[in-house]
Amino acid sequence: MTDGPATQRIAYQGEPGANSHLVCKEHYPEWEALACASFEDVFAAVESGEADLAMIPIDNSIAGRVADIHHFLPASHLHIIAEHFLRIRFSLMGIPGSSLDQVRTVHSHVHALGQCRKIIREHGLRPVIAGDTAGAAREVAEFGDPTQAAISPPLAAEIYGLQVLADDVEDEEHNTTRFVVLSRELVEAPAGNGPVVTSFIFNVRNLPAALYKALGGFATNGVNMTKLESYMVGGQFTATQFLAEVDGHPDDLPVRRALEELAFFTTDVKILGVYPADPFRTE
Repeated sequence: MTDGPATQRIAYQGEPGANSHLVCKEHYPEWEALACASFEDVFAAVESGEADLAMIPIDNSIAGRVADIHHFLPASHLHIIAEHFLRIRFSLMGIPGSSLDQVRTVHSHVHALGQCRKIIREHGLRPVIAGDTAGAAREVAEFGDPTQAAISPPLAAEIYGLQVLADDVEDEEHNTTRFVVLSRELVEAPAGNGPVVTSFIFNVRNLPAALYKALGGFATNGVNMTKLESYMVGGQFTATQFLAEVDGHPDDLPVRRALEELAFFTTDVKILGVYPADPFRTE
């Protein structure tokens, strides 16, 4: 969903030049991108009306789920209205005039450092964890030290005036992050107009085989479940919440029947979003 009122704001976590910023620029080029220090600030910006939408990373093909997001989603009053996939590309960058041979220390987000182990090991670099990838680039620019470098998206080199010392330093070519777009208003994709994803959360009843029975309806109705993740609720080992995603629309008969069966064995079923499947899923 890239159409919307003119001159609106979309919030993201990180500093200018981060991958979240890049996704905002790609899919909402006419919108003002609002940088936020934390995910909590991103959610608050949309809930308060300071921003109209939020762009949030939810999964990475290497690192797995993004921490904290799944705890914010159920508690917020925001809805998923779109998804976007970004092929993650990292560059090693230093101050102008520096060279790779001079670099001794590399700064980046913990996930980025973990996704670029080969170049770090190959050059014997000392990794230093930063708050986010773009922030690492800004810090290196401020240090002005040729022995300090950052692993950041190429956009960060442009923004902070750094020199790219090595391109595509990520270990895996399939490194991809899935982002979701959040809105205060529930905007459901229409049924029968292309592939749709339905995201929802639920709590299982404290009964023997409750989860097995709850999910049985999706199998018997031929509904493909693409995500199922569990979380403890309120620090209790007996209360478990699940985030799930399925292919299809709640108005589709198989999905509707599966959700009805789910409700029989669970509590607090909440639809988080019904949105178009990104074409990346079929590539």
